Amino acid sequence: MHLSIGEAPNGAEGGATTATRPRDAQGTNEPAEPGSPSQTIVTFADFGLDPSILKAVAELGYREPTPIQAQAIPVVMAGKDVMGAAQTGTGKTAGFALPIIHKLLPLASTSTSPARHPVRALIIAPTRELADQIHENVKAYSRHTPLRSAVVFGGVDMKPQTAALRGGVEILTATPGRLLDHVEQKSTNLSQVQILVLDEADRMLDMGFLPDIQRIINLLAAQRQSLMFSATFSPEIRKLARSFLKEPQLIEVARRNALADNVEQTVYRVDGDEAKRAAVASLIRDRALEQVIVFSNTKIGAGRLARQLQKEGLKAEAIHGDKSQQERLQTLEAFKQGEIKVLVATDVAARGLDIVELPAVINYDLPHSPEDYVHRIGRTGRAGASGMALSLMVDKDQRALADIEKLTQRKLTVEALAVTLPGRRGDSREFSADAYRGSGREKRGREGTAARRDSSPDRDRSPPARRSGSSPNRSPAKTDPFFSRPYEPAEDAGVEAAAEPAARNGLRRPARKVAALLGGKP
Repeated sequence: MHLSIGEAPNGAEGGATTATRPRDAQGTNEPAEPGSPSQTIVTFADFGLDPSILKAVAELGYREPTPIQAQAIPVVMAGKDVMGAAQTGTGKTAGFALPIIHKLLPLASTSTSPARHPVRALIIAPTRELADQIHENVKAYSRHTPLRSAVVFGGVDMKPQTAALRGGVEILTATPGRLLDHVEQKSTNLSQVQILVLDEADRMLDMGFLPDIQRIINLLAAQRQSLMFSATFSPEIRKLARSFLKEPQLIEVARRNALADNVEQTVYRVDGDEAKRAAVASLIRDRALEQVIVFSNTKIGAGRLARQLQKEGLKAEAIHGDKSQQERLQTLEAFKQGEIKVLVATDVAARGLDIVELPAVINYDLPHSPEDYVHRIGRTGRAGASGMALSLMVDKDQRALADIEKLTQRKLTVEALAVTLPGRRGDSREFSADAYRGSGREKRGREGTAARRDSSPDRDRSPPARRSGSSPNRSPAKTDPFFSRPYEPAEDAGVEAAAEPAARNGLRRPARKVAALLGGKP
């Protein structure tokens, strides 16, 4: 497993654009508009990239550009603003990184003076993982050039980042919050930025970064080239684009919400969270999945599921916002190396993670947004390989399923799933999702009650160890019978009667006179 940078998109179809159109099956382009880039892009050399860049590309094993690269690279090299619609795995990172490196090479310096290496290209990403991945790609593409690059993100010590920035870098990748921290610390200066890239702008808006983005844009020079990439073009994204892009070239390489035909999509009905957790382990074993990403809507749910899978003997780890940066990076690296079999992730934590030849994804929770469903399953079945997208649902997910089918314009297969739940005392229970279809209401009620009883926190605790020879049926300690009596409002004497034992033990306080009113006389 390794990072994917130059893959073809899932189910990609040519979309409307004012740049070069996607290549056809014979590797040629349709006629472009007058003044547009070359119409026959079949290799990276055809772009006119610097030989040092072509050498790095060849060493990385890239043979021909993907559709997003074929469209974006000539436009970026021409100095135009870009509004690109591209999802993870389409090769968009190389689509903007390669031409940026090419454009900055004339300004590159071999001097050791930090002043000769100001920040000239700024790449903003929503998450630490995506920022780190972009930085690694930039380093790989520029390995044979004197250009310097760095990445800054939150969750780790600022001191090493500050040292790197003060040493001088031409290409800086950052998350919004940590970048502003460094600006306030005066460890970086953005006044000479010539190229700005906003990657996964839709996710940045979802995460509430719009105010930070606006602050960053206000720090930049007005005369610059701006590139924005987003998985979707919502009204909010278009409004953001109008605020800082100047006559941008629209680039779309895939039909919106396109789904790959080579990905098997199946939805399974289950009964509650306990059955869902058991279903995940069952699907992984039954399908012999060697590597899979499991999506959870919540951080708590991701952690619980990972722990349950570990108890089932599976090599699983969770990745979410509550994990430290070091833990997240270690988990991602272990997953990419195959040391971890199951990666349980939230959408935000998994954003930007690209794994080549990922055989399957599992939706432990159906996503709140149908667009996120498309993003999730787009991680499998890449480059023409087959993949599986397996989803679990309960009764309350019916609306979410309908929204997904409406957005994708595809009826998803819903199947019953027999799940064997581990018993608490050596037994096992089996639930079939057929109960959802038909009149099994009473039966489901009994099963639901049993499931809630078995999943009670008290039952998960191990009882204290008994002394040797003690009886397992030992009667509980005696308690005051008053606390076991039902409430009887009609009998006012009950409280007095309950207090009599205490009085007999000499605990009654001596009687004293009490004033009828505060400050009054007795």
